[in-house]
Amino acid sequence: MLILGIESSAKAASAALCRDGELLGQYFQCAGLTHSRTLLPMAEELLRGTGTELRELDAVAVAAGPGSFTGVRIGVAAVKGLCWGAQLPAIGVSTLEAMAWHGLAAAPGELVCCCMDARRDQVYNALFEISDGAPARLVPDRALSLEQLGAELAGMGRDVFLVGDGAALCREYLDEQGMRCRLSPGPLLNQSAWGVCMAARSREPQPAENLLPVYLRLSQAERERQERLTHTK
Repeated sequence: MLILGIESSAKAASAALCRDGELLGQYFQCAGLTHSRTLLPMAEELLRGTGTELRELDAVAVAAGPGSFTGVRIGVAAVKGLCWGAQLPAIGVSTLEAMAWHGLAAAPGELVCCCMDARRDQVYNALFEISDGAPARLVPDRALSLEQLGAELAGMGRDVFLVGDGAALCREYLDEQGMRCRLSPGPLLNQSAWGVCMAARSREPQPAENLLPVYLRLSQAERERQERLTHTK
């Protein structure tokens, strides 16, 4: 299966092309530029550089969330546009599950802890372990506090391998709690479109109109609206 993967759920943006799990090429950028400016040009250059026509793809995959509300929306909208224009199916995958593929660099027995900075003293998180050369999920995607995550990890009693743009934040907290943890190597720290492609291999392609973002919690604007409505009652 030939898959174009798109990742824009946080500060880093990337596009990758994989055939049956083999990485053919990847463009990655973490310069703080808006994804609306960088994402499609990266995908177009990747296809051009690998001599691949859009119509040759079997599917286009995207990290559908959780993550930055704006970043996730941009990624999902870009993939829908590509799929509708080329009449291709789409595959939406969990951002955290895609990140867990970087956990292949973990030591045997280490717990793969995927963390994204969710602001408000929370992280988007999921836990995995590597089994038969692939990440095996241990808990569902969730938004929780560092205190809650630390208590859960302490109860599991395992060394922790941290991945994601919230990994440094988690390491600081876990270090303070005296827990054994380490960051993934620099090139594997941030989310990547390669992980999206790998996670998409176990998913059934769907019509692009079925692709929806997954936020896990309300946006800031929606939270503020609810607070105003509560105060006016």
